[in-house]
Amino acid sequence: MNTFQSDTKSLWRDLEMDSFPALSENMNADVTVIGSGITGITAAYSLVKQGYKVVMIEAGRLIEGTTGHTTAKITSQHGVNYDYFIDTFGEDNAKRYYEANEEALKFIESVIKEHNISCDFSRQDAYIYSTTDKGDETLQKEAKAYETLGIDGGLTDSIPLPFPVTSALKMNGQAHFHPVKYLLPLVAYLKENNTPIFENTRAVDIIKGEQPKVLTESGHSVTSKYVVMATHYPFKDFERGFFARQHIERSYSIAVKTTDIPEGMYINAEEPKRSIRYTMNEDGEKLLIIGGEGHPTGQHENPLESYNTLYSYAEEHFGVSDVPYRWSSQDIMTLDMMPYIGPVNDKDTNIFMATGFAKWGMTNGTAASLIISDLISGNENRYADLFTPDRFHPGEDTKNALKENATVGKEFFKGKFNRKDAELDELGRGEGALVQADKEKAGAYKDLDGNLNLVKPTCTHMGCDLAWNNAERSWDCPCHGSRFEPDGSVIEGPATKPLEKLDD
Repeated sequence: MNTFQSDTKSLWRDLEMDSFPALSENMNADVTVIGSGITGITAAYSLVKQGYKVVMIEAGRLIEGTTGHTTAKITSQHGVNYDYFIDTFGEDNAKRYYEANEEALKFIESVIKEHNISCDFSRQDAYIYSTTDKGDETLQKEAKAYETLGIDGGLTDSIPLPFPVTSALKMNGQAHFHPVKYLLPLVAYLKENNTPIFENTRAVDIIKGEQPKVLTESGHSVTSKYVVMATHYPFKDFERGFFARQHIERSYSIAVKTTDIPEGMYINAEEPKRSIRYTMNEDGEKLLIIGGEGHPTGQHENPLESYNTLYSYAEEHFGVSDVPYRWSSQDIMTLDMMPYIGPVNDKDTNIFMATGFAKWGMTNGTAASLIISDLISGNENRYADLFTPDRFHPGEDTKNALKENATVGKEFFKGKFNRKDAELDELGRGEGALVQADKEKAGAYKDLDGNLNLVKPTCTHMGCDLAWNNAERSWDCPCHGSRFEPDGSVIEGPATKPLEKLDD
């Protein structure tokens, strides 16, 4: 069995990229876009094409968040969801969800053709497969939902995987691509059209008004008519309780060299989830991407083991000669599994959010950018009401909210006990743990040179105690998913402030 150590590296991020300066002055624009994943870049691109003056700011580097750590399937087959959507939202709304994602796929393909983008785009059929009787029953129900909604696909007896399955549900004509290669030409388009882009510029607040002002960590600001929060997790809640209306998961991917690489895209109906697709490396060699092992952020005692589990699965079913890439990602699920896209509330209609893509951000994120672009430009969009953050479904939302907040409460109070994971002098190089330092609980990390970092292991968002992530060498919040570097700097929100450093 392969035993992974650090470090992780995303296949999609393994290429040369331009860097951009940090914001160093106050600016004005028509639209401020916060975030540079597929949602933020596509929104900026769409708005600039319509003549809007856009400023785009990014807390870290461009495309280094979830978009840079995805499995990059462009599909409307989002696991087993259409039977549930019909029950929860009705047939018309379930069909509109499908159509919104299909339009997003077509938009991506049209942009690729318009700009002659080489990004390994390939039309592929997508499959959900089962290996159990229970999974078969689930796929039978989902197949009926496909038929009801007129989805192009259905049950099939033929599936090109090298292991037996008991049933499979096919969706025709989906696609996959290289997301960074797709987005970099859009960034180039923004540059050519004099769109200011700033990296290492973390937004920390939004001041509401007719001209909302985005405040950044450095003290500089951008004032504009509209603001788009394309930050994956909204860092500003606007008293809407979004933190209680969604939950966060991490999942893992490996790209392996193997001789048995099938066409198509796959995900299973059962748990644990396994996502399968192929891609190409820079030498034109096929690699097989296998993803899965999802868990709530900060609630896995040994995240590094997730990679080993995926490796064992790949070795058992395909055979593995090498694992050149492995990476992990963070995803957000809303209470009803439908994204929140649109104005943050009915009063601040010039501030928009897009979140909760439930691991399917290539199409949902693109759909979000098109919806928000239409809302800003005053064009009608037939999907806007479907995804509105104002929606609430009393039965399902209340049940899921109680469950999610019970989990958050459990994690909050569990961390307040005076526990430790290791003795400070036991830490090896590259290791982190909760320790006692001068009678105080501390988050300790010893880097590869033997230098020690001590931080207060309490999330700066809402005070939950953090857990060490040995797969990514980060401090992760089990309550709302914020993540921090060993030195305390913020990796992912909703937190905007770094951890307090302690004397070592």
